[in-house]
Amino acid sequence: MGHQYFYEDGGVTKMTAKIYTKVGCPYCAAAKEDFRNRGVEFEEIDVHNVPGAAEEAQRIQGGSKRVPVIVENDKVTVGFGGS
Repeated sequence: MGHQYFYEDGGVTKMTAKIYTKVGCPYCAAAKEDFRNRGVEFEEIDVHNVPGAAEEAQRIQGGSKRVPVIVENDKVTVGFGGS
């Protein structure tokens, strides 16, 4: 599959995302698989292994400590239930 694109200021930009994850999380694995299948590039940030990532994920989602936390173009999604 190809990459998803969106238009910004008349240009075409590749859509990218950040996914805050933790090892052993089946919802995190499903979110990553979905993004790969849809051709969406993403940065995976492990909340247990990246300094400050757990605090950042918690701040982004308003205090909760759930994963995955998905950030796409300023849209925050907590959890993953499929696309």
